[in-house]
Amino acid sequence: MPEPAESPTVSVPLAEVARIAGVGRAAVSNWRRRHETFPAPIGGTDASPLFSLAEIEAWLHREGKIKTAVEPLERLWPEYEALGDRDAMGFLVAQVGLRLCGEPGRPADGPPAAAGVLDERQSGLLKRTLELAGTKGPAETFGFLLERWLRTHVRQIAVTPGPLAELMTDIAAVVHDGAVRTVLDPACGTGTLLLSAGRRWGDSEGGSGLAELRGQDRDPVLASLTRAQLAVAGYTGAAPPEITVLAADTLRADAHADVRADVVLCNPPANERDWGHAELATDARWAFGQPPRTESELAWVQHIAAALAPGGVGVMVLPPAVAARRAGRRIRAGLLRAGVLRTVIALPPGAAPPRGVGLHVWVLRAGGTGEEPGASPAEITLVDTAARQSGPGAMGAGGVDWVQITEQVVKALLGAGGPGNVTVPVIDLLDEEVDLTPARHIPRGRAADLIGLRRSWARFDAHAGELRDAAGVLSALEPVDAGDVAPLITVADLERAGALEIRGGQALPEAEVERGARPADGARVLTGLRLPGGPELWLPARAVTEGEKTGALTVTASQDVVVSMLARDFDVHVDTEAPSVLGPQLCALRVDPSVLDPWFLAGCLRAPDNARRAGTHASTTSRVDVRRLRVPRFSLEEQRRYGEIYRRITTFERELQGLRRVGCELVRSLGDLLSHGQLPRA
Repeated sequence: MPEPAESPTVSVPLAEVARIAGVGRAAVSNWRRRHETFPAPIGGTDASPLFSLAEIEAWLHREGKIKTAVEPLERLWPEYEALGDRDAMGFLVAQVGLRLCGEPGRPADGPPAAAGVLDERQSGLLKRTLELAGTKGPAETFGFLLERWLRTHVRQIAVTPGPLAELMTDIAAVVHDGAVRTVLDPACGTGTLLLSAGRRWGDSEGGSGLAELRGQDRDPVLASLTRAQLAVAGYTGAAPPEITVLAADTLRADAHADVRADVVLCNPPANERDWGHAELATDARWAFGQPPRTESELAWVQHIAAALAPGGVGVMVLPPAVAARRAGRRIRAGLLRAGVLRTVIALPPGAAPPRGVGLHVWVLRAGGTGEEPGASPAEITLVDTAARQSGPGAMGAGGVDWVQITEQVVKALLGAGGPGNVTVPVIDLLDEEVDLTPARHIPRGRAADLIGLRRSWARFDAHAGELRDAAGVLSALEPVDAGDVAPLITVADLERAGALEIRGGQALPEAEVERGARPADGARVLTGLRLPGGPELWLPARAVTEGEKTGALTVTASQDVVVSMLARDFDVHVDTEAPSVLGPQLCALRVDPSVLDPWFLAGCLRAPDNARRAGTHASTTSRVDVRRLRVPRFSLEEQRRYGEIYRRITTFERELQGLRRVGCELVRSLGDLLSHGQLPRA
């Protein structure tokens, strides 16, 4: 049993208690109610109490409640969280990585932990972590701590996804035609891009491999974590690269001003206003014009262009608006005239944070050596990969098909034609807009329009046929005078009778929720009503399995009735696509099929009058109390008859919505073809 005195101030929430005990969160809530000896909260709120980790573990052992052995790393993590703020945790995680690789922490800006100066509590935790790593291994130990830290602070830190980093490295490898000796990332974050570059060029044998990996970030915590990541990665080449990662504001105080890199990879911060516009007005880096205050991204573009060695290649991620905003057109024109900007690649939404936006990748090339593969300096290559989602090679965030995207981009860079890319003369883009958005320059293919149009009409006919069938059945129904009104029973009474079970939705692990097309092994995530055409949310199978096991997620089963409880978005439906993961504004009703028909239940609960009676009407965020909703008392046979009618109603509603969506698509497509003169004369 752990010694309670080791960490008397460490506090954990109910979810962590459930994870330690290997049970669901509901079981822990039951223990609190039934056992007077259960430890009292030491903090938090009534809704989210915090408990002493030492007291919890002592109670679990004393009562024999621990079902599975607690992973040592899982046991240590609450002590990292107990350190308090984000920086203290991050610096200690970085120290773990550096010490595991025999590299002591070097002085850096930030708290004492950044320079390797730890207080007694942090030193003890570091010592125990290093001892544990002797059995777990450096990579697994550091990787676990870093992943937990990133998950805890997911809203504060945007990490470049691994597949996007690999794509950017592939692009640089194709475009750069010489030996890569120096790689730079001037906004390195947690080091994903430098790690990818190290894997690509850092393990070369002999003397022609990568010599330097250089990074910089204005956040000392992220700079320290990047150093640790690169140290843990290690390199097997005969001459491993020198690693230099510094903490400083790149635009205001470039720590690598004297470096000219063969490759620069960067995912810079976007939409910044306080980036140094006034104080950097005469900076020598603005060779193509001073960036407007609202165009911080173009400051980063020019910084990267200035950091390239002759023939060097820069690959960077930018918001799509940078390609078209009027304020930046003069700088874009200058980059085109100088032949520095060679390629603009549009990625599909979901490729990287923010997930709902299709980001762009810009490829820069400094003059001085060789010929550009695929396009001369008088031309620019535009690539639109927005359709590359949910393919057979799909992997990673948003269901993006990274295999197909990489293949399409590489072919375009090598000059191979194909759908989704075009080489445009620079002179054609030097108009008043200088709009570099790929979708606005890639011509539509007539064959593709013909296929798409026929598919849309096929979908329209399918919806119309289903709608006619449902309407034929429903239109034959006539209201009848039922005489005496059937007695009603509330959902609360049904729950007490064991006819159904209510399972409330829970907070979602935002770091693991993906957006976009859902793969076959993904479970959809429901947070309320999803607008047609909006990005679908889903969780990987691993996260769903773990979350259901620990009780941290509410996962539906076949024929569960899902209720959206916010009054303004009230809705009820039978989950025919289970398993689904429910967010906090939803609940699932799991019925006993020998007593209740789920379709009958859903149809009765969904009645608008029923929802009005059960609503709280307290504010704009009023909720419907699902336990106050009522249904008629009918026999099971009668329930099934009504349930079948409700199935027809839902089919009618679904097909009506589908017909409207496809009809709108057809109107847009026909209007587009008409404006291009691609429709035959009447």
